[in-house]
Amino acid sequence: MAGGSHEAHALHGDAPRPEEGGQSTFAAIAEIVALLEEDPDTDWSTVDITALREHLVDMNSLMLNAKATTTVEGNTIRFRVEGEGAVLRAIQAMVPAHAAELDKSGPWSTSAELTPEGAILLVKSATEDDLEKARALGFFGLMAKGSHHQPHHLAMARGMMGH
Repeated sequence: MAGGSHEAHALHGDAPRPEEGGQSTFAAIAEIVALLEEDPDTDWSTVDITALREHLVDMNSLMLNAKATTTVEGNTIRFRVEGEGAVLRAIQAMVPAHAAELDKSGPWSTSAELTPEGAILLVKSATEDDLEKARALGFFGLMAKGSHHQPHHLAMARGMMGH
């Protein structure tokens, strides 16, 4: 297959076609590009795919390379998240923003504070069941929770919000 064209390897006729674009960052950007191209109102002078890519790189760094420790004090879970270099930058960019989104959607009261090593995410629960759910999800499950990611990525690609 090396050296062949994309067309030479394409599926023909009624054969099933793959859905996934390969690596997840590539697939997410491909999906956004397709949405932008389908929208006749796209203002191409504001589109910033590079900003979206940088955000997706941060998401990858956070999810794969950040270190999170958990302590529970009463009805509050404290996630201490740490990293260095690009991981530290990703933590400090994403944790406060995601804490605000989690706080809006409930059922928890969430806040974040930056530390020199990363950030602390505080998750307060009104019920024991909600506390148990947050503990079970852990830091990484909480960071992935919510349906705000896709609209955020589209807005970022449109140049409507910073990283």
